[in-house]
Amino acid sequence: MIKVLMVCLGNICRSPLAEGILSSKLPKDKFFVDSAGTSSFHSGNNPDPRVIEISEKYNLDISNQKSRVFNLYDFELFDLIFVMDKVNYFDVIKLAKNKNHQKKVKLIMDYPGSNLIEVPDPYYGGNKGFENIFTLINNACNYHSKQLINSL
Repeated sequence: MIKVLMVCLGNICRSPLAEGILSSKLPKDKFFVDSAGTSSFHSGNNPDPRVIEISEKYNLDISNQKSRVFNLYDFELFDLIFVMDKVNYFDVIKLAKNKNHQKKVKLIMDYPGSNLIEVPDPYYGGNKGFENIFTLINNACNYHSKQLINSL
């Protein structure tokens, strides 16, 4: 089984949405997708109601997810770690104990055809920000899911 982790700051907006989107595109018997945050601000909380609403609009249910903090064991548990932005990318890389850990960490928007490197944090951007990140993450997950399925 291939295990993929999605990471953002608080694990209540971008990464839970990315977890839900990527999970919906991959066979459940071959892939496990989870999410985490680099901070403990929202540890144990459900996703932001606005991201739950946008996910429901696209027939995804992420309402039962719980925020958790990224930890060193995640490097051992996961095969691939997608990070939403550069700040969180460097926060994760700083925790890596070796080159093998570092190689697992990628920016989710770093794929051919993407015009952006980061998924912006929608937390203070109103409802339009959530629609925007859904589109960005969905496009990234379309690409990454094909790559992951082709790697089997």
